[in-house]
Amino acid sequence: MMLGAHLDAPNYLSHLRTVLEAIDLTSLQSWSDAIYEAWEKEQSVYIIGNGGSGTTASHMAEDLGKSTLREEDLRDESKRRLKVLSLTDNTGWLLAVGNDLGYDQVFVQQLMNYGQAGDLLIAISGSGNSPNVLEAVDWANRHDLKTFALTGFDGGKLRAMGQTGLHVPLDDMGMVESVHLCLFHWVLNDVFARINLEGRHASS
Repeated sequence: MMLGAHLDAPNYLSHLRTVLEAIDLTSLQSWSDAIYEAWEKEQSVYIIGNGGSGTTASHMAEDLGKSTLREEDLRDESKRRLKVLSLTDNTGWLLAVGNDLGYDQVFVQQLMNYGQAGDLLIAISGSGNSPNVLEAVDWANRHDLKTFALTGFDGGKLRAMGQTGLHVPLDDMGMVESVHLCLFHWVLNDVFARINLEGRHASS
């Protein structure tokens, strides 16, 4: 469904507000906790998704890689960095694996090279049924990685496969993707504050 085709702007925004107010705050906090724990333990974070969720994965990886440090600390080699990688960004590898093995393998094959027990995989799928995402999550679960699922619609298979996750119960892909990214920016800010002991985490 494309809600904007049926709702005018005020009603669309009203619906979006209702969706945001219904988000499970415990799940939102657990997302931040998982990323912060990876930073604390110097473990890696991998992010995957297709289409709009693929570009969201890229956006998240860029922000988490750069914007978890203060600007003035970015040139400081002694600062601990969050090891984060979007598996959507290596075009050559994606094309080779897709061509030679099948599109369902494009993420799991990369994860087999990089993934270690204790690492975090953030898997994004609006439908929750993307085969390449499910393959990667299945492998991660079987190899003692931590998995966090970001889903929409009814959650599909991914909602049940993720060890933890955040679900947006809405049958509109565009709004689901927007909500995922909107909520991520709070997560990013929270992780930044915890790493740098700022804001409400200043006395932690």
